[in-house]
Amino acid sequence: MTEDLKVSLLGKLINQNDIHKVLKDKKKDFFVETIKSCFIEGYKNDGWEIEKEYKNTFKIKKNKSIDIAFEDEVWSLFALMGYKFLNKDRNFNLPYDKNNLDLTKQIDVFAKDEETVLIIECKAAESNKRGDFKKELESYQGIIGELRKSIQMLFPNEKLKFKFILATKNLSISDEDIERLKNIGGIHLNEQNIEYFFELHSQLGQASRYQFLGNIFEGQEIPQMENKVPAVRGRMGGHTYFSFSIEPEKLLKIGYVLHRNKANINMMPTYQRLIKKSRLKSVEDFIENEKGYFPNSIVISIDTKECQFDHADTQVKSTISDVGILHLPKKYKSAFIIDGQHRLYGYSNTTYKDTNTIPVVAFVNLSREEQVKLFMQINENQKAVSKDLKETLKADLLWTSDRYDEQIDALTSRIAIHLGENRNSSLFGKISIGQDKGVITIQNIKLALKRSKFIGKVSRNKIDELGLIYNGDLDYTYNWIKEFLIKSFNYVASNIKNEWEESNSVILSNNGIYGLLLIFSDILFFLNEKKVIDVRKTPINTIVNELNSFVDPIIVYINDLNSDERETLKKSYGAGGQTKFWRTFQKVISETYSEFQPEGLDDYINKQEKQNNDRAFAIIRELETFLNEDFKIKLEEKFGKMWFKKGVPPQIGDDAVALATKKNREIENEEDEVEPWDCINIIAYRAIAIKHWQDLFENDYSRPGEEKISGGKEEKTKWMVKLEQLRNQNVHSYYVSEDELQFLEELYDWIIKKEIRNKYQSNNA
Repeated sequence: MTEDLKVSLLGKLINQNDIHKVLKDKKKDFFVETIKSCFIEGYKNDGWEIEKEYKNTFKIKKNKSIDIAFEDEVWSLFALMGYKFLNKDRNFNLPYDKNNLDLTKQIDVFAKDEETVLIIECKAAESNKRGDFKKELESYQGIIGELRKSIQMLFPNEKLKFKFILATKNLSISDEDIERLKNIGGIHLNEQNIEYFFELHSQLGQASRYQFLGNIFEGQEIPQMENKVPAVRGRMGGHTYFSFSIEPEKLLKIGYVLHRNKANINMMPTYQRLIKKSRLKSVEDFIENEKGYFPNSIVISIDTKECQFDHADTQVKSTISDVGILHLPKKYKSAFIIDGQHRLYGYSNTTYKDTNTIPVVAFVNLSREEQVKLFMQINENQKAVSKDLKETLKADLLWTSDRYDEQIDALTSRIAIHLGENRNSSLFGKISIGQDKGVITIQNIKLALKRSKFIGKVSRNKIDELGLIYNGDLDYTYNWIKEFLIKSFNYVASNIKNEWEESNSVILSNNGIYGLLLIFSDILFFLNEKKVIDVRKTPINTIVNELNSFVDPIIVYINDLNSDERETLKKSYGAGGQTKFWRTFQKVISETYSEFQPEGLDDYINKQEKQNNDRAFAIIRELETFLNEDFKIKLEEKFGKMWFKKGVPPQIGDDAVALATKKNREIENEEDEVEPWDCINIIAYRAIAIKHWQDLFENDYSRPGEEKISGGKEEKTKWMVKLEQLRNQNVHSYYVSEDELQFLEELYDWIIKKEIRNKYQSNNA
């Protein structure tokens, strides 16, 4: 590399003095420029918008394309984490052929600090899709070594660690591309990883770089690190441990916190909550300003095959513990912080990080499951460990349990987690996992899985009933069900896109997903019973294709949902709501495929119809009582003692008198006799309302939403006709439909509960 080329390349980098100036623009989602007024039309034609107009110039802006925006986002991350040199713009090219320096590779993001150099290739898409990086990664295969040499020539006197990173947004990556990455010593960071490190930076500041370096240089040696500490070795709980004191900065370099989120999905099981800035700041202030300290130990697990311990010449013979010098591993990510992350990172931005020491209890080679157990024991009584986090820990902690019921608990948790964390799943990001919040809970999916036919029934010490899939082999069951459910949910999601993407979706809800999961189980059982498939032998893709024909009626039903049906489903809460969705889906399929008659469906429908009738009759009874009292009050206020004679139309009055007389002839006790007003029916109330509409009834009996419909009082009182019809049918053998019950519920909310008001009532409120 010539001196001129070296100067040219270094000139395309900016150092820490200028990084903060560029960072401001990089963090924006748009470009900003100031131009002369005469150029404005050309810029507007190119998609620029006017932000501010001055006398002779315009301040204009334009949204960044997805690829530039993502590159700038990644660039900003490394600027924030404290990298000292970064590429100035997209025009940074490194030579990769010493014999032809004109052959260069454009670098999206170049980042360098005192110890490391990063080359980052950025790829992004507007929405979630499958990525194909074969061409890009193979292009690096033959030149990655030469790029490293070019970098070393730029910084000849420094020993630098080098890493190639493929950063992606909204793009999945295949196993083949992961293997290609490994072949060039590279790693993959998706937007969850990027978001995680942004969030970590917001809590830790530049100390977040410790966690980042541990992530990308796992197992690699840390140069020039002093790793010897005086220590006591002992035994506890069947494990070897060391107790020692160490400067926080040293532990920060080798330490790693297994935060439970999507960024660390490939390192399962993970268990820690994300560090909280407020708590960290209070720790930092306590150390720095109050010269405080924490006498309790940081708990870690040293992850190393060999942990060298040199015995001291002097030992205490009366104890089983021994003293000596412990050689800590000089490697990134070799000490997992089980307890005390806030205390440790609280030192990272203080003047005491290399002048104080902190006490540490270090276990050796605890398995990840054992780390989880220890973490749970330490935090057992702390409310800060959220329900979602505890649920995800179960998936790791109980997998190897001797109890069948705990194994199934772990199995169902792990399936739910996979559905929410796998980018190829339509439920990706939709499930609350650890600290990542979604619209679906793990508990809901677990409940559906346990009630489905997939798993069967188990008790503490035995398998009571094998399921369609579960045969005692957790790994087989997990792999089969997760693949089947991803394909099945994806089919539904792709065919109800509007509903699936709706922020207040009826289907993308706990009840909706519960119902779908159980209906998948029902269909699978049906197809297996009819010998259309053999769940043990038929390929999953074939099974899903057969399943889809039975799912299609549900898709049609969902896409055709009207507002009333949608509202009825939304108002279904709790266990009854879960069952309602499931049974509704069963009923929809049975109406298309008459042979599909799942056990219990007929009983449910009959019970539901009876419940509808009981509820409808109760509402009608209350409405009749209210109308009887309210109409009488209004007529009395208008006509006084002559209210019945003047207020009730003659024919209605004569019929009521005749009916009262007839009823009273059959009544023996005088106190039980009825008045003519007691014999007025709903249609009679309508006739009275029409007669005195404007002065007595319009304000209170115009149905909300029908205040201005054409047809006048005849049309506005038609709801009473429908109410009378339901009243007559309800008394006899008739099943009230969901729509009819919804109509009655709305009348009840308006007339009895007064939770709904028409425009007249609202104005008078």
